[in-house]
Amino acid sequence: MLKLVEPPKLTDLPLEQLIACPDCDLLMQKPEIRLNQVILCPCCGCELYVFREKVVSRSLALVITALLLYIPANFLPIMYLNLMGRVTTETVWTGVWSLYHSGMPGLAIIVFLCSMVVPLLKLVCQLTVLLSISSGYFKKIGLYCYRAYHHLKEWGMLEVYLLGVLVSIIKLGDMAELGIGTGLFCFIGLLLVQVWLEVIMSPQQVWQALSEPRDASN
Repeated sequence: MLKLVEPPKLTDLPLEQLIACPDCDLLMQKPEIRLNQVILCPCCGCELYVFREKVVSRSLALVITALLLYIPANFLPIMYLNLMGRVTTETVWTGVWSLYHSGMPGLAIIVFLCSMVVPLLKLVCQLTVLLSISSGYFKKIGLYCYRAYHHLKEWGMLEVYLLGVLVSIIKLGDMAELGIGTGLFCFIGLLLVQVWLEVIMSPQQVWQALSEPRDASN
């Protein structure tokens, strides 16, 4: 169900009742929203608010799934390479290690941070936020973690790494015999779960739940 916001007269309205569109900066009165409604900007159509059912419990399930996929995605073989009878296995971790020992420590550190450290930190921040909302305790810590999560979002580049892996598979296919490892399926699963989590975990709903007193609704 979609609901367009009509820009009202803003004279003498308190700041907490105002909202600005993040895309076109249109200032308007904050609308009332009901379950499963999506609020769009009347000027540019940008999504302003969305209120989903059981967002905390559903997001918790996705975060736990992503954490379970994290270790196999990074440490199980992504591919098997058979070149002239010599078989090697490649994982995300061995890729970082190979870059480091190939005289490219700077690139190795960047790949390590963007493909392993930052995605894990994002998941830990999301888990902390959701646990603080569901329990009603330590919401100040949850606020700090959610702010940190938004700063980390731009540095997590699992999709770029996956694209690089797929390009490598295509290019190496004519030079050697390749086999797909379990790690690649776990890596794709991790990426899909994180994308789904981005969709389910409505920012406005999370900010509101973190600012409410204890017994915030799931």
